[in-house]
Amino acid sequence: MLSIRPARAADLQALFAYLGEQLAENGRDGVLFQPMAPTPGGVPPAMRERFTAGMATPVGQPGWRQVWIALDENGQVAGHIDLRGRPEPASTHRILLGMGVRHNLRRAGLGTRLVREALAWARAGGFAWVDLEVLSQNHKARALYVRCGFHETGEVPDLYRIEGQSVGAVSMSLQLA
Repeated sequence: MLSIRPARAADLQALFAYLGEQLAENGRDGVLFQPMAPTPGGVPPAMRERFTAGMATPVGQPGWRQVWIALDENGQVAGHIDLRGRPEPASTHRILLGMGVRHNLRRAGLGTRLVREALAWARAGGFAWVDLEVLSQNHKARALYVRCGFHETGEVPDLYRIEGQSVGAVSMSLQLA
């Protein structure tokens, strides 16, 4: 049985190993889920810093990030979800969501469980909205978010050029109150 719990600083090494696997798989089966080329070199330093610094920053302070990890029966990271503050000072009532699930566990309900865990925390914290961006071609992720109550609020075609491929992005939001 998979368990979900808040990530701690001691989990960063395992989280980065999992995220590195995720980034190396980006574009596997022809579907990108990150706005970057597949990167077999692990988690880029800037991303490591955003997670490390964000997890150490109190909620409500600029740059904060709350992370949950799903652990498999062997204690390995099987998925994650994170919420973080928007960078605009006038948008502290809204938060951004990011997530991922190990490829062999997708389509088994783990993504839904992770989203529900994060949304419950956001509601309890008094946030009004959760926003996210998903690549246009990632129809499975878009469907997951719709099932969880998110609504598409806009699409930007050709937002990214990844290894010569034009990739759009869809913004989605969920009102919590």
